[in-house]
Amino acid sequence: MLVGICELDLLIYDSNSLKEKRQVINSLIGRIKSRYNVSIAEVGEQDTWNKSIIGISVVSNNGIMIDKIVTSVINFVDNDHRVEIINKKLEIL
Repeated sequence: MLVGICELDLLIYDSNSLKEKRQVINSLIGRIKSRYNVSIAEVGEQDTWNKSIIGISVVSNNGIMIDKIVTSVINFVDNDHRVEIINKKLEIL
C-alpha cells in the first residue's frame, strides 16, 4: 500500500475577509471531492484571509497512479482563477 500526501500553499485573490476566503476554499474543496477520489482539507492558515494550506491524500497500490491523481488535482486547482498555488509539496510513502 502506498500513500500520496500533497500540501498546496494557496494565495486567494479577491478575498477581503475570512468569510470570503472560506467560501472560496469550501467551494474548491467540494469540487475536488466530487471530481477526484481523494481526501482533502484545509490544514493551515485558517485565520489568514488571503492564504490557505490545503492537504490532499491518496491511497493506492501503484505509485504512478498516485502521481497521476495528485497531478490532476494540482492542475485543477491551478486552473481556478480565484487562487494561485504558491508552493506545493508531494510525498509518496
